[in-house]
Amino acid sequence: MIASDMSCQLLHYVPSEHDTFFKVLEGFDAIIVRCNPGQINAGGGDQMKFDDSMRALQKKGLQVWPSPDVMMNMGAKDALCKIADLEIGLPDTLAYYSKEALDEGFKKTMAFQPRVIKQNRGSSGEGIWIIKLKSGSYCSSFGEKICADNEVLDMMEANDNHSEEHTVAEFVEFCLNGRTSKSGTWTTTGVGKYLEGGKAAGGQLVDQRFCPRIVEGELR
Repeated sequence: MIASDMSCQLLHYVPSEHDTFFKVLEGFDAIIVRCNPGQINAGGGDQMKFDDSMRALQKKGLQVWPSPDVMMNMGAKDALCKIADLEIGLPDTLAYYSKEALDEGFKKTMAFQPRVIKQNRGSSGEGIWIIKLKSGSYCSSFGEKICADNEVLDMMEANDNHSEEHTVAEFVEFCLNGRTSKSGTWTTTGVGKYLEGGKAAGGQLVDQRFCPRIVEGELR
């Protein structure tokens, strides 16, 4: 954009300067928002207040990309599940909102291909796991096999790339209840409990196939 002779200014949002921030934004023609869901609240602000102020700017004719409503409907990680049956999607992409769905779905997907399991909260990589069967023995088609509770998983967390080794049962328990006598010993800084609070509170996990070409980069 700068190379096209557009004037682009970087403005950092500070919750205590909310009113001043949005008053300054009124002087621009368009706004590109680079605040991921969760960052406003984590910084001491109010995501709803921030979104409502962006909507107010839209009503005044300013372009906002992405808009709060687009972020709400397509920014969540379960958007991957909405395209699972399209040509750009993968049919073994699932979202879990309950213990029953996690227990049934994960054992089936894990038996098929290496996985990326993502919690819905935050964007730092905490609670995002790349998981492979230690045995390397996968079935040839989705749904042909389910993993046993005692099968061992090789896991790496995306926030710091540290590795852990757990059974299927221990991983499911950690996702549901965090550190307990049934979840084994964890070295992650996270607390698990990814489904806590239910869907309304952002409690969900997305389960997608690991695509090894990710090391080549990605397009957004």
